[in-house]
Amino acid sequence: MKDSDNKTYYGEQRELLRDAFAEIGQKAELILTVGQLLMEHGADTSQIVRDMTRVAAYMGIPSEKFHLHIMYTTLFLNISDEHHSHTSFRKCPKHAVNMRIISAVSKLTWRAMKEHYTLDEFKGELAAVSKRPRYPQWLTVLAAGSGCGSFCTLFGCDFNAAIYTTISAIVGKLVQMQCVERFGINPYVSMTFAAFAALSVADLMHFLPTETPWHPMIAASLFLVPGIPIINAFSDMLNTYLISGAARILHTLIIVGATSFGIVFAIGMSDFNVFMGLPLTLESNYLLFAMAGAVGAASFAVFFNLPKRLLIAAALGGAICVCTRNFCTFELGMSAAVGTLAGATLVSVLAVRAIHWLHTPSLVLVVPAVIPLVPGVMIYYSLFALINIRLLSVEDLLEAIQISVNAGLIILAIAIGAAMPAIFANRSFERASKEKQEKFLNEIYETDLKD
Repeated sequence: MKDSDNKTYYGEQRELLRDAFAEIGQKAELILTVGQLLMEHGADTSQIVRDMTRVAAYMGIPSEKFHLHIMYTTLFLNISDEHHSHTSFRKCPKHAVNMRIISAVSKLTWRAMKEHYTLDEFKGELAAVSKRPRYPQWLTVLAAGSGCGSFCTLFGCDFNAAIYTTISAIVGKLVQMQCVERFGINPYVSMTFAAFAALSVADLMHFLPTETPWHPMIAASLFLVPGIPIINAFSDMLNTYLISGAARILHTLIIVGATSFGIVFAIGMSDFNVFMGLPLTLESNYLLFAMAGAVGAASFAVFFNLPKRLLIAAALGGAICVCTRNFCTFELGMSAAVGTLAGATLVSVLAVRAIHWLHTPSLVLVVPAVIPLVPGVMIYYSLFALINIRLLSVEDLLEAIQISVNAGLIILAIAIGAAMPAIFANRSFERASKEKQEKFLNEIYETDLKD
């Protein structure tokens, strides 16, 4: 392209970005694509709104003309003033977790504004982001296994049992992948099969040498824990995105129900009354638990497709989370729920501070770190008591109810601790984001145009 043609082209593109309703159809489609990528890969509603609004500002659409309504499966967009109105919507049928895409989309929205991308350049970059590769499948499967093996260590198992847990979780993950990718089975039903397969293999493992034969059944299916949906659900509800939050809660409950269905069948086929005697609290071993928390968090970070540059941060967050929980519980005598809340909150606060250094949303750092706090022993104790309720004495039943309530409180503490600091920081984020946007938008366009 000749220099004169190049200048003319970018001049025309500049005018498109200054006029809110120029090429409004293309602009709306790009904005909705940003929202769809974020929604379908695990972002919470606050971030989706923030990034879509930022893209609109880059395209010359002021906030007073930009109207957005977000549901869990549909995005509604209206751009209007006293003379014009354009409405579009986009379905978001698939929901998975891919933190690499979440991080990349967020960075792209800032880069487009700073470097004054044309619409064509932004469209090309957005297409490239959507095709970001995941980790190899073999590594994802291995991460699911090593993460569950690490959690088993946190529950007090010996080394042999941790290896057995890893093997069982790998089998369960392979079953889930085959169900979804090869046979096209419903994702929720696939979770049922995966949980059943993992626990069935773990049940067979108790015949092998180990001093903690039943611990693998506690941790073998934890790769199915819906950590991101429940954290996003609480974040949405607390940020008053009630419809989206309620849909995420329902999605979480369906996942839990599907997983529990497979677990109950596997437990029902086994005879392990000794499970009721497993200790609910353990002696604190800070070094071992820190290592297990770090490996578990890093494993789930790979499982969630976290960018490679952030794996160390995720591992460090997992270690901090577990050690803080243990210190509050063992040294300060706090309840498990309060200790868990302290650990999740501390890591979330650190993540809020680190987003400016690591240039990634806080959710990307927090979720892998808090997963090791899941109360696996209590959850399985509750399920075992439920399916054997007719055999329980009054004392055992009351104990089971108490343990179930504690497990629920711990899960609630994880969700609140992970979501609350970011919610309190939202106003600060919005103010800083607005100032940064105004700075970029006020710069002279020609000085930052790409050749």
